[in-house]
Amino acid sequence: MPITQFLDSSKSDPETKRVTAIAFEMACEALQLGDQSNLINERIAKIIIELAKAGELDPNLLCKCVLKEFCQHL
Repeated sequence: MPITQFLDSSKSDPETKRVTAIAFEMACEALQLGDQSNLINERIAKIIIELAKAGELDPNLLCKCVLKEFCQHL
């Protein structure tokens, strides 16, 4: 499942789309979610998009933030 379905394409530049897509794939792989469509994937996308809008464009850091968020809830 690509992150693009969660992005507002009119407000996202190509580099932001690329970085968020990489971070999304990394987080889904780390959490072993696969290509399923569910609320967890939507939550991952929202976290990444919020951070990217705030200016964070390092895919490794975006992924780490997602993992940290999910680990807090375990």
